[in-house]
Amino acid sequence: MADFDDSFLDCTAHRPWPLPDSPWIMTQSWHDLLFAHWPVDVTQLRQKVPAPFEIDLFDRQAWVGVIPFHMSNVAPRGLPALPWISAFPELNVRTYVTVGNKPGVYFFSLDASNPLAVVTARTLFHLPYYTATMTVEPKDGWIEYVSRRRSGSGPPATFTGRYWAEGDPREPEPGTLEHFLTERYCLYTLDRRSRPSRLEIHHRRWSVQPARLDLSLNTMADAAGIQLPAIPPHLLFAKRMDMVAWGLRGAEGTEGPETEGTEDTGRDQHGGTEPRRVTEFTKGT
Repeated sequence: MADFDDSFLDCTAHRPWPLPDSPWIMTQSWHDLLFAHWPVDVTQLRQKVPAPFEIDLFDRQAWVGVIPFHMSNVAPRGLPALPWISAFPELNVRTYVTVGNKPGVYFFSLDASNPLAVVTARTLFHLPYYTATMTVEPKDGWIEYVSRRRSGSGPPATFTGRYWAEGDPREPEPGTLEHFLTERYCLYTLDRRSRPSRLEIHHRRWSVQPARLDLSLNTMADAAGIQLPAIPPHLLFAKRMDMVAWGLRGAEGTEGPETEGTEDTGRDQHGGTEPRRVTEFTKGT
């Protein structure tokens, strides 16, 4: 991994909490990321997100992201990255949650073109990965991106479009929507016993640019049962990010599932709270 810059391991001042005490276990490099986000009603999401995870809000608003990119240097610690298994496209659909004052990401789906990576991530990390036929091609200043979930892998889901950056790179300032949508240092999922779990990651601060998107078809959120509003998305582009990840561990600070029909409030990082109604939810859904 001659092109993997691990100097970021010494850069920790930007993190909202300290690095884990245990050794990290894997590397990844993310390339040509598009952050496409839509505001979504928190009540709609509450029925899709497991109850132990408090939905994170910005200005009383929940957000859903569709994030296409491609990866390299996907490898366990101490092993070399292999071109035919360590580099492939990935596209995720996500929202934002908090457990124990640690804001993170909750994935509704992750599509990848590498079947081995899909099986490994499902088995070891209990993440909703699906196998897809995917192409990523720079052309005339754009990133042309096509992803079609393979038949039998899960609900049909397609993303077809092209995107690129415009404007100068910058680091999002704390308290802004851009910071809220990008600066996340863990992800959340349920383990095989439906217990809330956290996977910690580390990387440098994000450097992002405004982006353009020419979207032909996007059914990624529909496949997760989420209806996106018919408005232009909030767009950001990032050229590259090197990162390391730790193993999956229990997420401290979680409570049991909420009972049907109870009402609580989402966590708002930018002030205020938003009521949310929990209905027809059982642990492990």
